[in-house]
Amino acid sequence: MTTDPALLGLLGRIADSLERLSPPPGHVTLDDADAFVWHASPPGLEAVPRVNRIDVALLKGIDAQRDILLDNTRRFARGLPANNALLWGARGTGKSSLVKAAHAAILAEWPGSLALVEIHREDIATLPHLLSAVRGSARRILLFCDDLSFEAADESYKSLKALLEGGVEGRPDNVLFYATSNRRHLMARDMSENERSTAIHPGEIVEEKVSLSDRFGLWLGFHNLNQDTYLAIVEGYATAFALPIDAAHLRAQAIEWSMTRGSRTGRVAWQFILDLAGRLERRINQ
Repeated sequence: MTTDPALLGLLGRIADSLERLSPPPGHVTLDDADAFVWHASPPGLEAVPRVNRIDVALLKGIDAQRDILLDNTRRFARGLPANNALLWGARGTGKSSLVKAAHAAILAEWPGSLALVEIHREDIATLPHLLSAVRGSARRILLFCDDLSFEAADESYKSLKALLEGGVEGRPDNVLFYATSNRRHLMARDMSENERSTAIHPGEIVEEKVSLSDRFGLWLGFHNLNQDTYLAIVEGYATAFALPIDAAHLRAQAIEWSMTRGSRTGRVAWQFILDLAGRLERRINQ
């Protein structure tokens, strides 16, 4: 048995290379499912057999945003030019629901055409590794990051900038990126103000981070609902799930629920429906 340090080091590097080339047990490919979650450590895709989403027809009050995103996603699935999209606005207004519903709608039109891959906010720095994993695939890939934002001293936004527009290799032709955020510019207001006050060239530093949102070709804004739209969402859910309650009682209870929550959003409407279905002892498919 050899004890030569140089030879042992060489053998170790060869073993590491072979391990990287060989897929590990349980290796997942993009053909195994229609939706996946990317894990940074150990790096790899996890298939999602059943996505938590609702039908696009149940999304009320966001008709314009729905039509724009569906059209953009449809073009991408067909191999035509399409834009990365930033869905920004108030919490609970249907941003992530629309992304998942759009994916399902396109799959209904062209089964198997589009894979949804979710990457968590804390794993954005591993985007180059993820792109290497999907680059060259014959399947179209819709990358999705929910609740994306950046705080002070967070440098991971640079990986996202390279994906959206920059970098030597650029974004693969088979990849499109959708993100949701409560912030239009993906950064806190106090973060930009602090950097502006302490930097030698404050405009350049703030501009670098604000320009991140400019790299999204589509900006879709989402805002709180008026009462009529909120009630239309509630009534749509109640009809879809065949909940046995008359319209007057449904509206009265829905209004009371929204008052106790202090807001009217699609999320609040869904939470009310869950409570109502429980009280009526009815099971619903979530």
